[in-house]
Amino acid sequence: MSSSAVLRQSSQLNPVGPELRGGNITLEQIMAKTDASTRKTKIVCTMGPACWQVEQLEELIDVGLSVARFNFSHGDHDGHKACLDRLRQAAKNKNKHIAVMLDTKGPEIRSGFFAEGNKITLVKGETLILTSDYSYKGDSKKLACSYSSLAKSVRPGQEILVADGSLVLTVLTIDEPNGEVTCRIENNASIGERKNMNLPGVVVDLPTLTEKDIDDIVNWGMPNDIDFIAASFVRKASDVLKIREVLGEKGAGIKIISKIENQEGMENYDEILKVTDGIMVARGDLGMEIPPEKVFLAQKYMIRKANIAGKPVVTATQMLESMITNPRPTRAECSDVANAVLDGTDCVMLSGETANGEHPTAAVTIMSETCTEAEGAQTTNLLYQAVRNSTLAAQGSLSTSESIASSAVKTAIDVYAKAIIVCSASGNTATQVAKFRPSMPIYVITDSSRVARQCCGVLRGATSIVVNKLPEDMESSIDSTMKFFVRTKLCSVGDPVIVVTGSMEYKTNQMRVQYA
Repeated sequence: MSSSAVLRQSSQLNPVGPELRGGNITLEQIMAKTDASTRKTKIVCTMGPACWQVEQLEELIDVGLSVARFNFSHGDHDGHKACLDRLRQAAKNKNKHIAVMLDTKGPEIRSGFFAEGNKITLVKGETLILTSDYSYKGDSKKLACSYSSLAKSVRPGQEILVADGSLVLTVLTIDEPNGEVTCRIENNASIGERKNMNLPGVVVDLPTLTEKDIDDIVNWGMPNDIDFIAASFVRKASDVLKIREVLGEKGAGIKIISKIENQEGMENYDEILKVTDGIMVARGDLGMEIPPEKVFLAQKYMIRKANIAGKPVVTATQMLESMITNPRPTRAECSDVANAVLDGTDCVMLSGETANGEHPTAAVTIMSETCTEAEGAQTTNLLYQAVRNSTLAAQGSLSTSESIASSAVKTAIDVYAKAIIVCSASGNTATQVAKFRPSMPIYVITDSSRVARQCCGVLRGATSIVVNKLPEDMESSIDSTMKFFVRTKLCSVGDPVIVVTGSMEYKTNQMRVQYA
């Protein structure tokens, strides 16, 4: 056989280039019991009556809760404060750093009240008039809408979705002087009062930060030392800057997670990403604003860009929705959670599953196990290279801090390090290291309790250790952490560990290999 024929046969037997995904998955892996203690993806749980007692919260912490979400679309300050006190007691009992997220109500458009009863029945093909006079008590012929600019904002042929899309209306005619819009009812439906309304494709003339939101942030969030604000319906970068203005110097340490929920937010995503601390892919309202078959594309698009920017991203809404009532999720729901992890999400979120579901602990448990299995299906060395290559392609080069963080993770891979220790006063250094997706755990040493909660809360694979003062306590803390690794069998004497330290100006500036 000629040498050229041998080369051709060799290339056919050992192809170079892309291969089908899943080549690293084995039958043994499928059949083995899941060890969720290795999970790196973080879990956000919404607080509510189903889980807000101390004992219940301790259970959630045991199985994976890392961020407690307080939904300010419901409840009052006193009720949320009572729940927060119980959460912090549970975290103290478990010796865990649990972050607190205030999720703003944000601007919303709702249908009005009825003249009689608490439900109306609407028939397909009939017409319904929407009026911006919110004092009007409606019926099946005419219904109030809270958006005063409705008649100025919509156009004939446009859809209006009501009650999470369970009612679809098509605009027929517009009476702008009287603030009325006549619509055709596209499906039979029964709806209650004050249901949410979506106007797909419309640039809504409402402030992202309402007076209620400002009151919630200033008079509840800041006094209670919260860690994150999940800002609803962020549509442009100035929305994020407005929140920073409200927070001021006193609240400067609170991180802003921008919820992208409509087309305008998608269109301005790059500018929003530059100024926000993190992203939430809020798929519920997003699925009302763009076609539902496009939501998975939007999810991948936003997660990828956030990964490149090194901004933590939360994937949310209906992840295990059936577990509000059922003890087990559907296979499709587990696949949804797993695919979010494979897309690159840092966190996944539960809403009604933990807030008012019948099986909150089971929901967190199965989410934790699903995330663990999805992570096991990834090839972490390739994941590091993919993040680095994508960052270089997008930015042209790495910043100094990114380069050292990237080098730390690459060195950890090369020397088979058992862990990465990051000393970080602000959390910025830890965020940069987490960006490059190391397969080994990240231990963040910090002198800030808030930074400890934030890193434990949303950074992939991160655990926090709080010390009295950096940099004075840095070396002694590194030494004691190394001894902890040996004591808990994370590593053996002589095993390499990567140490990354940040300067007083909070810029990453040093990486070294240290041996246990």
